[in-house]
Amino acid sequence: MPDRVDILGVPMDCVTMSSAVEAVDTLVQGDSPRAIIAVNPEKIMKARHDANLLHAIQGAGLLIPDGIGAVIAARLLWHKRLQRVPGSELMPAICDLAQRKGYTVYLYGAAPEVNRVAEARLRSLYPNLRIVGAQDGYVPESRMDEVIEAINNSGAQILFVALGSPRQELWMGKYLHRLQVKVCQGVGGTFDVLAGKVRRAPKLFCVLNLEWLYRLLSQPARLIRQTALPLFAMRVVREKLTVLRSS
Repeated sequence: MPDRVDILGVPMDCVTMSSAVEAVDTLVQGDSPRAIIAVNPEKIMKARHDANLLHAIQGAGLLIPDGIGAVIAARLLWHKRLQRVPGSELMPAICDLAQRKGYTVYLYGAAPEVNRVAEARLRSLYPNLRIVGAQDGYVPESRMDEVIEAINNSGAQILFVALGSPRQELWMGKYLHRLQVKVCQGVGGTFDVLAGKVRRAPKLFCVLNLEWLYRLLSQPARLIRQTALPLFAMRVVREKLTVLRSS
């Protein structure tokens, strides 16, 4: 498995897209369910004050460097030359792996119509992908036992959870031990993108690692969440200066 570094008290794996897919393949062969969680500055800052979220992250089988801020922090603090591995791109890569290897997949989360359209889109993109079940995320806590039972009875090996962050991470932290899947990835709003409800950032923004800016421009309501970015940057710089002074 890949090297793991500490970013302000929150772990993250040093992987590329190809090595992340290889790690997923290894996890599917494992004996127990493991979570895949995307790490970014917002999540790091929230985990520093949310013990349940931090516990879920610490127990994950793979922590991908989803945010460019987290990547820069790993380079600055640990001299790691890693690349971004966006969760929205890892999911399709996992679907391709599952199609090639015959792994079974279950889709959980998002609104009912989004879940349905996302499933149809995946079946179109990956004709040989074995999707063995789907359930929207509009399920009350009182019915969660039914959801767990349905996932387990489906025989799914890979579960995609689209509940948004940090809800999906907390859900995995709470229920993963009851699942019989081998890999459980939190995919945020990827079902919405697949269903065409949300447009992903244009290619230029992706190439320049400015997806966060595109999301902010297209969704101004995210401004409050984005205040975590300058705070994250300041703490990383402070951490770096502390290391330099002590060396």
